[in-house]
Amino acid sequence: MSSTTAQTNISPKIYVVEHLDPELGPWSALEYRSIAEETNATGSRFCLTSVSPSLQVPQELRGLRGLEIKVESVEQLFATEKEKVCLLDPTASKELNPNDGDNFDIFLFGGILGDDPPRDRTSELRRKGFEGRRLGPKQMTTDTAVRVTRTVVQDKAVALADIPYIDHPELQIDEHESSEMPFRYMTDRNNQPITPEVSRSFRPPNTDGCIVT
Repeated sequence: MSSTTAQTNISPKIYVVEHLDPELGPWSALEYRSIAEETNATGSRFCLTSVSPSLQVPQELRGLRGLEIKVESVEQLFATEKEKVCLLDPTASKELNPNDGDNFDIFLFGGILGDDPPRDRTSELRRKGFEGRRLGPKQMTTDTAVRVTRTVVQDKAVALADIPYIDHPELQIDEHESSEMPFRYMTDRNNQPITPEVSRSFRPPNTDGCIVT
């Protein structure tokens, strides 16, 4: 089956990031913005759940088309659809594959889950009993994990092994400064890592990234 046919037969999905931190830093906001814009462009939904009412949502995320900010948890929002929720979990026994686009409608990710080296805070979601799938052995940022998942189950319906990646790329902050990112990224047609647009005012610190562990 061609990728065009596969894409036609797959309905839009819901991508959910359960925000597991009391704060939301500038680097996280950049990643969430990227997820919202890309997800909206494909006709799907992006929900940021378990957001504390006291959390100060950054200005660039307020009113952003494609972003739904919820105080409810994923369990509350999709209580009657639990069997349709897939948790992206590095300890899962099965890898994500194109057929999961037929089996699941909601793909769940943890937000701000750890540092480099990673810590297993996905366990907070694992304990809720969602069926899991893994994205491979390398740590990814949350926007990369959503992008990879969408590519497999919705956009192109390709296998994880066929997705082009780069590990630990140098991220150019400006013409004078760069920073090595200790994660795996998808690459574009020019073999460049797909990352949020950055500037000197958005330096990527070790603990502010939205990291899928």
